Amino acid sequence: MALAFRQRFSSTRRGARLARRLAQAQLAFWGVPYGCPLSDDVGLVVGELAANAVLHGRVPGRDFELRMGYDGGQHVRVAVSDTREDASPPGEPSAVDPWSAEGGRGLLVVQALAREWGVAPRGRGPGKTVWADLSGTGAR
Repeated sequence: MALAFRQRFSSTRRGARLARRLAQAQLAFWGVPYGCPLSDDVGLVVGELAANAVLHGRVPGRDFELRMGYDGGQHVRVAVSDTREDASPPGEPSAVDPWSAEGGRGLLVVQALAREWGVAPRGRGPGKTVWADLSGTGAR
């Protein structure tokens, strides 16, 4: 990845919303305009992963982190890290019945939009990182 972005956010709903908005603003700075398919997809994926970090990966007093990489063309990698070790997303999100469950649809969105995604131990410190690779064009 040629271009990189990294930011920590408070583990609150406001922090998750800010992460999504800042991710799309960063893409616009890199030349991927608002409203194009790639920007929209990244916004949805960041929104879902940040919401999961806040709702399921929150440890009081600890932030979550958003990292993005962009190759300058059509590939973006999104990674959201939280500090909770005991709560991991399921390996196969399609195992959740989206029509009967009150939650659990977020990873279905990530799975539908990403070329691939996964979960890894957090590089530094406790917790985990959920990452997704997205590809698309920067203009409609």
